[in-house]
Amino acid sequence: MQTTNTTEQQIIEAARKIFMHRGLTGARMQDIADEAGINKAMLHYYYRSKDKLFDIVFTEAVEMLLSRVSAIFTADLLLEDKIQSVIGSYIGSISENPYLPLFILNEINQNPDRIIQRFVNTPSFPNIQGFVMLLKEEMDNGRIRRVDPVQLMISVISMCVFPFVAKPLMKAVFKIDDERFKLFIEERKTFVSAFVLSALRP
Repeated sequence: MQTTNTTEQQIIEAARKIFMHRGLTGARMQDIADEAGINKAMLHYYYRSKDKLFDIVFTEAVEMLLSRVSAIFTADLLLEDKIQSVIGSYIGSISENPYLPLFILNEINQNPDRIIQRFVNTPSFPNIQGFVMLLKEEMDNGRIRRVDPVQLMISVISMCVFPFVAKPLMKAVFKIDDERFKLFIEERKTFVSAFVLSALRP
């Protein structure tokens, strides 16, 4: 049983690496088998299709990204604390898997209907409407200025994701190495939080 579990883990790890770099369309079962250190026949014994493996990897990746944010959305926190926590958690999750944004964007462009349905139907998908209601309540009470909630959320996501998507360009333009980039990302949690909260003050 231990051998079976280990082999399955090797396959999932290999599939994750191949899919993250090449996407569903660019990945081949032979690539995954080679990465896992097994033959293609054994790969097919465990997982009959590339789509099945992709489902596992994609669901795992999205779950990792959304579960922490969802927990913060439902927590009994002040809006300011929620915003800071969401930004810190979102950037932290992507830091653990920096290929995730490009992976998701690539798959959305390749097969939008399929990917969007899986994304939205993920059990841990955040309660967006609940967060929007909280924003409107804070606006009505004059604690934050009036903003379009969709514009706000898209702006926050963009500020968190863009450095990872544009990492090679950033390193070239600003002459920073990997260590400096890691420090920049850590500092970004505080910067983005402060920037957003400042923009919301009435």
